[in-house]
Amino acid sequence: MDSNSQSANPNDTYSQRMADIVGTAIALLTLTLPVFVIGHYSSNNVQNNQQPLTYQLDRNAE
Repeated sequence: MDSNSQSANPNDTYSQRMADIVGTAIALLTLTLPVFVIGHYSSNNVQNNQQPLTYQLDRNAE
C-alpha cells in the first residue's frame, strides 16, 4: 500500500476530528479548571486569623 494514498474509510477522518476535539476540551479543562477552583476557594470570605504583633516592654529593666 502506498503511504501517500488517502484512507478509503471516511469514518477515519470523522473519528480523528472527534478525537482532536475531545483532546482539546480535556486540555482546556486541565489548564483552566484549577485556576477557577483556586479563585473560588481563595475568595474574600476567608477569615484573616493573623494575630497582631505586640511587644511587652519592661520599663524597670534599667
